[in-house]
Amino acid sequence: MAIVASKIQESKTKAIGELKEVFSTAEGTEPDFIFADYRGLTVEQISNLRKLLRGKEASFKVVKNNFARLAFEELKMPDVSDYLIGPTAIAVASKDSNEVAKILMDFIKEAPALKVKGGLVGNTVYSNKQMEAFSKLPGRLELISMLMSVMNGPARNLAAALNDIPSRLVRTVKAIADKKAEGV
Repeated sequence: MAIVASKIQESKTKAIGELKEVFSTAEGTEPDFIFADYRGLTVEQISNLRKLLRGKEASFKVVKNNFARLAFEELKMPDVSDYLIGPTAIAVASKDSNEVAKILMDFIKEAPALKVKGGLVGNTVYSNKQMEAFSKLPGRLELISMLMSVMNGPARNLAAALNDIPSRLVRTVKAIADKKAEGV
């Protein structure tokens, strides 16, 4: 009987280790996590959601709550045990968690059975409402393009102003030449 118990313990330890690996690997950056209740989704819907998330380099993993809680504790992450109640799936975003949150919130419109419980972005724990607001913010690439547009504005205006001076001179000379041609 003790042999069976040690094998079970070994398999649990292995499962927790695998979760720690999933939770900590993200190309040099700390991943962000979005917790969801997947109860009521069909296998086809979960497969479609996973496909959408793969496009943003994210994954959607169904987890055992105790194993996930232990993995988060061992990785010394903030306490997220409030979100590890009931059937839980975790979207692990290695890059732009904002885009992953948008995908999940949009997917809820298609499949209302999916419920976002909350999230862990960086070292900040977000509630359901905060994740919804987070999903409405512009993504990283959108923010960069907005910043570049703002930075490019003054240079564009300066170029237009500098270009306008020679243009005015040319138009003035042309007008004088036209006037002299009429007077001859």
